Amino acid sequence: MREHHLRPSPISATVDFEADGIQHGFLRLPYSRDDSAWGSVMIPISVVKNGKGPTALLTGGNHGDEYEGPIALFDLARKLDAADVEGRVIIVPAMNYPAFQAQTRTSPIDKGNMNRSFPGKPDGTVTQKIADYFQRVLLPLADIVLDFHSGGKTLDFLPFCAAHVLPDKAQEERAFEFVRAFGAPYSMKMLEIDTVGMYDTAAEEMGKIFVTTELGGGGSATARTASIAKRGVVNVLKHAGILKGEVETASTRWLDMPSDDCFAFAEDEGLVEFLVDLGEAVARDAVIARVYPIGRTGVEPVEVRARMNGLLVARHNPGLIKPGDCCAVLAVEV
Repeated sequence: MREHHLRPSPISATVDFEADGIQHGFLRLPYSRDDSAWGSVMIPISVVKNGKGPTALLTGGNHGDEYEGPIALFDLARKLDAADVEGRVIIVPAMNYPAFQAQTRTSPIDKGNMNRSFPGKPDGTVTQKIADYFQRVLLPLADIVLDFHSGGKTLDFLPFCAAHVLPDKAQEERAFEFVRAFGAPYSMKMLEIDTVGMYDTAAEEMGKIFVTTELGGGGSATARTASIAKRGVVNVLKHAGILKGEVETASTRWLDMPSDDCFAFAEDEGLVEFLVDLGEAVARDAVIARVYPIGRTGVEPVEVRARMNGLLVARHNPGLIKPGDCCAVLAVEV
């Protein structure tokens, strides 16, 4: 273990994780700045505990421009009754709170991407300090972790719940049981293109059951995607035995991302025109999108082609695209 991990976290909680009942409070992170010499970042947190039982850690706002998770979790925090709980629910609607306030993917303070900052540092940047607190305090308390994501301003997704392929097959199977219980319209066996520093990886390496989502995008939430998130989180708590009642079953279509061929990246800058919409089938080598150079008229667009057969499950959201941007993601129906 690196030396700085032996230092105490600068974050203090105004809630007692061991006390029964409902508590609404903050994770307070000292942050000295121009407009507040002895200021703090105040991250809202709720703890609902009743006796013995498993612990669910529910998080949103890992990226600050993704809203289904925060909507579902702010809603759950005001509705959850301790009498209905067996065990403990820890709710953090906006992990990267500075990014959430700024409506940006990364923190306006340090440009930190929370989902690439684990295990964090207690003496690092603001984002690294928050990650360190989750790594050393919150994740060890949890049995099941549900981290909500959507596409933010730059991507749009079919609404799916997902888990990862893991070396520990028993852990993997339990995670997919929770994906099934969540009951999103689509359920994904997910492939990540960059797992270093991810919250997902930190939780999975501790042996935690980790479930995530991609529930839309475009930098907003719809009535449909918010309702999927609200129903899904309640289903997860019921499946864990933390919340009384039966899981509200819903039909789901199972998807798999079998290889890097799922991803199509832009190699040119310009105006993007999609020829396929989310959820539609695409054949290998078919044109998914065209990228028009915008500096002059009369120039042929560059074609972005599929490298496999599949469904379009994610697409670039803004009208303009840059080299290296993820243009499209495909998955195969299982």
